[in-house]
Amino acid sequence: MTILVVGGTGATGRLLLAELLSRGERVRAIVRSADALPDGLRRHTGLELAVASLLDLSDAALAERVAGCRAVASCLGHRMTLRGVFGPPRRLVTDAVRRLCRAIEAGDPSVPVRFVLMSSAGVAHRDLDEPRGARERLVLALLRALVPPHADNEQAAERLRTDIGPQHPRIEWVALRPDSLVDRDAVSPYDLHPAPTRSPLFDAGATSRINVAHCMAALITDDALWATWRGRMPVLYNRDAAAVPGTG
Repeated sequence: MTILVVGGTGATGRLLLAELLSRGERVRAIVRSADALPDGLRRHTGLELAVASLLDLSDAALAERVAGCRAVASCLGHRMTLRGVFGPPRRLVTDAVRRLCRAIEAGDPSVPVRFVLMSSAGVAHRDLDEPRGARERLVLALLRALVPPHADNEQAAERLRTDIGPQHPRIEWVALRPDSLVDRDAVSPYDLHPAPTRSPLFDAGATSRINVAHCMAALITDDALWATWRGRMPVLYNRDAAAVPGTG
């Protein structure tokens, strides 16, 4: 199948590109700079690059990139710098999800396109009424008001949950929620849960980026796994997830 990846030059996105290519998939990627990719990835014959800012592409150009893709994966996120957190674009992920979904709909695919969004364990799945203590609700409210990337991630997931919903004729989706991201050299055992099993603020567990990439690729390519989590927001933990220092 052909898969479109956005956010492919980020720490997790590069791993997702590598994982999909290792599975023999054809991959398209929209990147701001091809030089941000390792040479081996950039030159891979299975990878087709478009160098552009996704939000600056015209509707027609974006629809052309989406056309023929069986799946779309977003690893977009804000850089953890002062400008990345508080500067524009503040709705990077939300606007990207909106435009990508609109491009999928415009193509009128004969079978639903799979959309996998990399989200965060700090984003609640409101259909499940996930329990949050008073202290956690207060901190999340402050993050929502004061830290634009958190509100952006929430709004992006909500767009899939409410605007696309569970019965859209052209789009199926999963919003994958890893806990605190760490770097590991190899894929290790991990688990998916319908809701957080620990506080993402006060008892966060480690989730390796390479496991996130592996899980996103598995969701896209494994029909049984997709059927299990379609229209849901699973939380991903490394099976050996220890508390991340400073969150207790």
